[in-house]
Amino acid sequence: MKQAKLRSFTFILVAFMLGCNEFMVVGVLSDIARSYHVPLSTVGFLVTAFAGVYAISTPIITTLTSNWNRYKLLMLLMTVFFIGNTLTAIAPTLGWLLFARIITAAVAGTIISLINLLVSIITPMDKRPMVLAWVGAGFSIASVIGVPLGTTIATLLSWHDSFWIISGLTLIVFALLVWLTPRDTPQVKGSILEQLALLKDHRVLLGIGITVAVLSLQYTFYTYVRPLITTVMGFSLTSLNWLLFLLGVMSIIGNEIAGIVASHNGVQKLSIVFIIMTILSLVLGIALGNKITGMLVLAALCVVVIIYGTTIQLVFISVAEKEYPQSLALATSLISIFANVGISLGSFTASTTVNFANLTMLGYAGAVYGLLAIGLSFALRHFYRK
Repeated sequence: MKQAKLRSFTFILVAFMLGCNEFMVVGVLSDIARSYHVPLSTVGFLVTAFAGVYAISTPIITTLTSNWNRYKLLMLLMTVFFIGNTLTAIAPTLGWLLFARIITAAVAGTIISLINLLVSIITPMDKRPMVLAWVGAGFSIASVIGVPLGTTIATLLSWHDSFWIISGLTLIVFALLVWLTPRDTPQVKGSILEQLALLKDHRVLLGIGITVAVLSLQYTFYTYVRPLITTVMGFSLTSLNWLLFLLGVMSIIGNEIAGIVASHNGVQKLSIVFIIMTILSLVLGIALGNKITGMLVLAALCVVVIIYGTTIQLVFISVAEKEYPQSLALATSLISIFANVGISLGSFTASTTVNFANLTMLGYAGAVYGLLAIGLSFALRHFYRK
């Protein structure tokens, strides 16, 4: 029992490690620009490049390596991640740094997919939803604790030291994985075409659509969350970090609720979650007129946009286990892949809305995606019962 809990903690720690590596760069972009004597706009592409490589490489590597021994694959990918992160820490030039970020992005998505896959295989069915939810929470915890900590270290020492700490954490996680990860797990092998058959299933397609819709709504407001807090609601820059910390805590709470919902016939409850999400998005513009109501609605949105994830992950895993066992590895990577599509679409919607209207209209634009999520969730309820 103690080993099972430690294994679950290790899996969460992997997500935290990956989250710190991915998000920390956002908090130290100004430091990177100063160290290389380049404009801030020049280093901004580091974030775009990471997301693009992550989204493209994850399905490719996951599919091509699905027949490999999972333990050996995980150890190999963790080694590559350690090399990439360490190269980031020592990067003497911006070109070197970009190369290092590409290396880590290329393997990060497959690592978290393998962790979710191991959770689905190792964890008892009744505990699976909560463990998957907390693995997802690892990323939220990284944004709440890891990113501010990395920014502080960059301020006191240098941004290089922030990534040296992640390399140290990677070594600890690697040792725990060597100790706790099973050497062999049940595995059904299949060709690439046989694996891609999963993507023809209407339940999986509906789950992908829901993922894109929810992330699109989230990033319609989250792309401009800083100016919403400071420019629209009038909070000071001093208050900004604390309020962003609060929103991060709300995301962690959302992960906890996600596990509870998924444990109690989550597919049947998603439509209720999305109705609440859409209503909150619709009232956001009015709520922003007051500091208290504006922050309350933003906080509530940060909770509800997280709740869908564990349920949809379990749908993907369940469908693959029963009908496409050769596609199980691909099934665990779908949310990571299509979340990036939603983030891009939501950010584009946000920037377009701001260009033609103003920040208070973002909630109305996001609500369109909420309505789409509601419709898709009702369709999923219908088909998933069969």
